[in-house]
Amino acid sequence: MKKRKRSPDDPQEWLNRAKSSLALARTITPDIYFEDLCFQAQQAAEKALKAVFIINGISYPYTHDINALLSVLEDHRISIPEQLWTSVTLTSYAADTRYPGFDPPVTKDEYLEALALAEEVIRWVAELVG
Repeated sequence: MKKRKRSPDDPQEWLNRAKSSLALARTITPDIYFEDLCFQAQQAAEKALKAVFIINGISYPYTHDINALLSVLEDHRISIPEQLWTSVTLTSYAADTRYPGFDPPVTKDEYLEALALAEEVIRWVAELVG
């Protein structure tokens, strides 16, 4: 389904893109690595957090590091729910596992955890965006 795109300075557009990445992360087929699905989960959380920057008129850093994003928001006195800090584990999926390498494969349980973390971030951001 094609959605009308909004301006890149519209937090709703960032949330829409986050939800799109989350939908991709939920797309399990035999030909898709869990690593790639976890990358999409990380992207979903990252894009959602960048919407929070826009809502608050803060320039977001160009990084995939979830911890860095949350820390900058906290530095700007944005109250981060405690459970969201566990989403920092998604950062490893931004680079480490998305290319061929010698890391062990991501398990289904790790994938499900990544998905749950991204969903939690998106829920929090959706409440802020309204």
